[in-house]
Amino acid sequence: MKLTKLKGGKGYTTFGCMWKKGECKKEDSFTCIGDSGNAVPVQSRITAFWPDGSVKWTAHTADSDLLGDFTEVRIGQASKKADSKMAVLDKGDAYEVLNGKMKLLIPKSGDFLFTEITRGGNSVAMNCRPELILQQPVEIDGNPGTVDRNYLGKIERAELEEEGDLQCIFKYTGTHKDSKGDEKLQFVIRLKLDLDSDELNFTHTFIYDGDEDRDFLKGLGLSFESPLNGEPYNRHIKFMGDRGVFHESVMTMVSWRPRTPEGYDRAQMRGEILDPKDKEKEIMDKILEDVPFWDTYDFCQDSATHFEIRKKLSGEGLCFVDALQGERAKGALAFGSPAGSVSVGIRDFWEKYPSGYTVTGLTKDSAKCFVWLWSPEARPMDFRHYATRGYNQVCYEGYDYKGADPYGIACTNEIALRFSDEMIPSDEEMENFAESYTNPPVYTGSPEYYHDLHAFGYWSLPSDETETEKWLERQLEKAFEFYKKEVEQRNWYGMFNYGDFMHTYDPARHVWRYDVGGYAWDNTELVPTLWLWLYFMRTGRADVFELAEKLSRHASEVDVYHIGKYKGMGSRHNVRHWGCPCKEARIAMAGHHRYYYYLTGDRRLEDIFEELKDNETTFLNRDPLGDFYDKKDMKMPSHARSGPDWSSLCYNWLTEWERKNDPAYRHKIEIGSEDIKKAPLKLVSGPDFEFDPETLHLGYIGERTTGGTHLQICMGAPSVWTEMADLLEDEEWKDMIAEYGRIYFLSSEERAKVTKGLVGKREFSLPMFACCMGGYGAERLKDRELADNVWRILLNSLIGLDNTEGFSVKELADTANRAVLEEIPWISTNFVAQFCLNVIMTLEFIRDSLPKTLKEVQNVIDAAGTAEIFRKA
Repeated sequence: MKLTKLKGGKGYTTFGCMWKKGECKKEDSFTCIGDSGNAVPVQSRITAFWPDGSVKWTAHTADSDLLGDFTEVRIGQASKKADSKMAVLDKGDAYEVLNGKMKLLIPKSGDFLFTEITRGGNSVAMNCRPELILQQPVEIDGNPGTVDRNYLGKIERAELEEEGDLQCIFKYTGTHKDSKGDEKLQFVIRLKLDLDSDELNFTHTFIYDGDEDRDFLKGLGLSFESPLNGEPYNRHIKFMGDRGVFHESVMTMVSWRPRTPEGYDRAQMRGEILDPKDKEKEIMDKILEDVPFWDTYDFCQDSATHFEIRKKLSGEGLCFVDALQGERAKGALAFGSPAGSVSVGIRDFWEKYPSGYTVTGLTKDSAKCFVWLWSPEARPMDFRHYATRGYNQVCYEGYDYKGADPYGIACTNEIALRFSDEMIPSDEEMENFAESYTNPPVYTGSPEYYHDLHAFGYWSLPSDETETEKWLERQLEKAFEFYKKEVEQRNWYGMFNYGDFMHTYDPARHVWRYDVGGYAWDNTELVPTLWLWLYFMRTGRADVFELAEKLSRHASEVDVYHIGKYKGMGSRHNVRHWGCPCKEARIAMAGHHRYYYYLTGDRRLEDIFEELKDNETTFLNRDPLGDFYDKKDMKMPSHARSGPDWSSLCYNWLTEWERKNDPAYRHKIEIGSEDIKKAPLKLVSGPDFEFDPETLHLGYIGERTTGGTHLQICMGAPSVWTEMADLLEDEEWKDMIAEYGRIYFLSSEERAKVTKGLVGKREFSLPMFACCMGGYGAERLKDRELADNVWRILLNSLIGLDNTEGFSVKELADTANRAVLEEIPWISTNFVAQFCLNVIMTLEFIRDSLPKTLKEVQNVIDAAGTAEIFRKA
């Protein structure tokens, strides 16, 4: 497979390769060829299988400096060996890891992620551990107050997750404990170390398991110690702000009496070691007796538009001095002495504020660095809900009762450390370091290659042969560009928000409905994940990949539950990401994130897929239709709509089936699919079914639909149904999809006739959401009339009688705190995601039936104005 470098800087990277069915065997080896034509050392693993047992996806780790701008992975040849290799030695209660540049000592359990790192026999870092500060309410002299409680990480287990010649990964699981033994906020932390690298990388995941009324997040991160030596004027610290690099020394090279030697101040700022002799040494020694030494620096990005740096001397009862204010810090930090230096970076430093660092002990033999994913200098995170009840009808929330619950949500962040013999890195080295962890290398195949292999099912490649095709491609591009800019324009940033979009726009206030119940955060409603990932698959654009990546990282963590009674479920759209009482499988399903996993081999998603593989058991705790059916009338313990509930479970089972080649998960899919085949109208039936999470059987209970028939197919069901039909080689299931698409687009009278009245008064609402199903049906049934009807519905949802502007923005001056506000007044993420997704899929099925000109489209538009109807919906 041939891949090109999509984006990113230098260093090791892991990328995915997809193989044709039957092409690659489990026992095959791989060779990686760089753009020079030479073989490059590579470390490989299998990530998915085809149903016949052949390998479907693999993940490969290699040095992007050797790969260059493109690479090719070949089957059947032994990989080139590196001149050296990683070594992991089991020392009983610890691992000793040697990568050619560094040696790490990693305990198998206890307090520390590592106890020591040495380079060239010299210690460069010690005692790295997780840190947590919770702010809790207390009563002080009868008045309400707060107290900060400090917790330290306790590693229950450190396991070697991946061991290879080029890279090893350690996975830590544990929790934070205070001095009284109280445990809060479980964590999963990964440490990645590459061959001959001065850098190590952490992926830090924490799971909120506190009491929302008491446990407010005050500080979260890692700490480690690093030795220092030399005079205070040879101890440096750097930080990358908006522009350039903030650079200071523990001892400022300014003295009134006596004057510092000529040129010392500039030499110090150039990062040169000052080594005074004779008279100059006498002067410097005298100054050292009577000058303040800056012992502690604190860096805090407290919002998306502000950071500050403060510093103080050693000792109690002393204030911090403001050093610098800025807007959006790049966020790389470095400190050091003649003993060497350490650089630290947090990916998405300002985007996932409030992040920061505290470095203390710069005047001592060892400094301690706190890497804050949530800085204690910022406002604590309050996990409570915004209201004591729900607002079902007025605010579009699930129910009138309060259902907010943060217990079990998670968040994942990335940290990088780099060590150097230099006293302090140069500004250029700081820039390169920041680029390496902020924008890591990504390699992907061509859209044409993925398309030929039906990667992730059915989607189309771009084409501009006709006027209508050009118009559709332009609308897809405009929709993406609008959301890409909207993240910045609306400041959709912060640890718990970054990556998500808002649900619905408020044209009167010129803001998104951030404060109106179910109209606020989108939480993957109507699968914008699938829209963005398939838009990437067909375009191969780096900026599309980045937006989709951030959405997947957020949605797979914050919007869903990883422990507790809702494990494997997610929360419907709300003002708070965990705010809606509707806890559903569709928000958490593996289908949102398979793209990112297979393209990058991301290890954290393996944890999440493990959480989801058997999450049908959660339906015993939370019946998705429990508020609509009387328990005493039920024959089975729960319910599942064929979509989105059962279809979401299918995504989880399919992912586990292909990841592990485990036939038990294929069987899980087949149980429900056979039950649906037995329903009177097969896939059209229901979509409400009773459901037994233990046997996985669906029980037909008549033609009943809770929430509308459109909910059956607007949460990713068409994608998983069509993909699994191919993988199962189930022709009957394919016929059922086609028949569903046909029936959805019949008139009420025709539908009643075809179904012999069984569908009753069920409304097949919002047919735009079903266009990909209709397109599938039209192609399979060779039904040109159906194809024409599908295109009429889909195109008319955005084209009016005299309006083809589509996703065009309006500009407003001095509005919504912007000099120029760009808005689409009628916009909703529901509409955009479903329109774009259906266009991308429907083009693959019935492109030949697409009207060639926009005039042809307008000739069949309903006078009522179909576009306006869909936009309001």
